[in-house]
Amino acid sequence: MTEPKSYKWFLDYLSPFEGHMHGIDTVVFSKQTQFQQVEILDTKSYGRCLVLDGKMQSSEVDEFIYHEALVHPAMFTHPEPKKVFIVGGGEGATLREILRHRSVERVLMVDIDQEVVESCKRHLPQWHQGSFDDPRAEVRYLDARKYLEETTDTYDIIIIDISEPVEEGPAYLLYTKEFYSLVMERLTSGGIISLQAGTTAATSLLNFSAVYQTLRTVFPVVSPYQAPIPSFGLPWGFALASKRFDPRALDEKEIDRRISQRLERELKYYDGETHVGQFFLPKQVRIQMEKQERIIEDNYPLFTYH
Repeated sequence: MTEPKSYKWFLDYLSPFEGHMHGIDTVVFSKQTQFQQVEILDTKSYGRCLVLDGKMQSSEVDEFIYHEALVHPAMFTHPEPKKVFIVGGGEGATLREILRHRSVERVLMVDIDQEVVESCKRHLPQWHQGSFDDPRAEVRYLDARKYLEETTDTYDIIIIDISEPVEEGPAYLLYTKEFYSLVMERLTSGGIISLQAGTTAATSLLNFSAVYQTLRTVFPVVSPYQAPIPSFGLPWGFALASKRFDPRALDEKEIDRRISQRLERELKYYDGETHVGQFFLPKQVRIQMEKQERIIEDNYPLFTYH
């Protein structure tokens, strides 16, 4: 085995004791915004990557896995999603996946950090693929929680596409029981939310299990699931929560039927078989989820390692 060449390295810390190293070709963009440190890097293994506050957000090689896993289980569980709200979603890839659906009439994306969105528009065109220019899409640069507190609009789907709850970052109050209660109030009668919930690795299940238990205090249906995202270095967890629709009630054939009816192009990751399989979590994950007693609240937030 030959020795690795002397590249610059980006170390994505997974815990205080573990990290995922990425060899860097080029630092494309780097800036401290009002809210967070944003970096766009060209790496040897995963191509171009977006990094926020030192944490990998998405990579050129596998961003389709993350964004299809985040968006489509909720979109296809709903019988006819028309109005969609995105919390965060700076790259525009979540917006891209939502706009694939013929039924969608309006998408409002609210991201607090305009500088991140503008840098992604410029440097990550393969992520958004022009979705910001779609007439059905609107982007506002605001605090999403404050916006939802002040509006009376309701949505069929709310996708929460934000970074992990880092203490110095802008996202930690978007993981709490109070925020999920607010989100529920902004859903239509059959409304569904979807969010990323942290790793499902056996060494670090606190965030995933606490998000699951917190959602259960608000929603009657909570469906946790996972997807393999290689650039993250660990298996990754998501959760779908709903007032009444359960994604686990849909079999492989029904999901594939809905995909063929609603989309013009095939997806790269998600289909009926993937949909059914992603909800079968390993035993140790299920045990820890059910044992978890931590409820995330505004006055008792949860922070992941940074």
